[in-house]
Amino acid sequence: MTDSTNRIGVVIFPGFALLDVAGPMHFFNSLSAIRPFELSIIAKTMDPVSTTPPETIVSDNKHQFIGQAWLPTHTFDNVPDLDIILVPGGFGIRDETIFNETTAFIKEQYPRLKYLLSVCTGSIMIAAAGILDGRKATSNKRAWALTIKHKTVNWIPKARWVVDGNIWSSSGVAAGMDMTYAFISTVFSPDIANELANAMEYEPHTNPDWDPFCEIWKVTSQ
Repeated sequence: MTDSTNRIGVVIFPGFALLDVAGPMHFFNSLSAIRPFELSIIAKTMDPVSTTPPETIVSDNKHQFIGQAWLPTHTFDNVPDLDIILVPGGFGIRDETIFNETTAFIKEQYPRLKYLLSVCTGSIMIAAAGILDGRKATSNKRAWALTIKHKTVNWIPKARWVVDGNIWSSSGVAAGMDMTYAFISTVFSPDIANELANAMEYEPHTNPDWDPFCEIWKVTSQ
């Protein structure tokens, strides 16, 4: 990796899953102490973005989620040049407007990126953008029925994370941390990835095929 590959953008939207962003970004935050990084937090507007799902989303949950608000640094219209984009999932993707606006942004940005990373159901938006056509990817197994509606993708049911070219996709939520560990190990070095994980007192799953959740959620095929 060249020294110029240090510009990372995180896409957020109402109802994004907190750990989808916070887990991977703790790795990159720590990595920035070793080498310089530029971070952009990107949303539709500059208004604070809550992890609480929008009221437009119909849910079977008995109570509304609590959530936390994040502050964007850029909007879809003034984003700087980026090397990496991280796309989280979350209940917010079930809102049609949020889904379509975020998908359009990802599609527009992808040709200029060196890497595109997704966590959980973030891969569904990448699929909707047409970027995953003919490629392998994975997603949250609890949301598998929603995932496989995008039939042009070779969805891998049993996977902690999947790599196809410059696109990395992880399974649900916490799997994003294992994917990020593997990404840093591959793109930077195993020593750096281990140093970061040890500082976090985090023991990552290093086998991309480790996935007990496909059995828990009875996901066996596309």
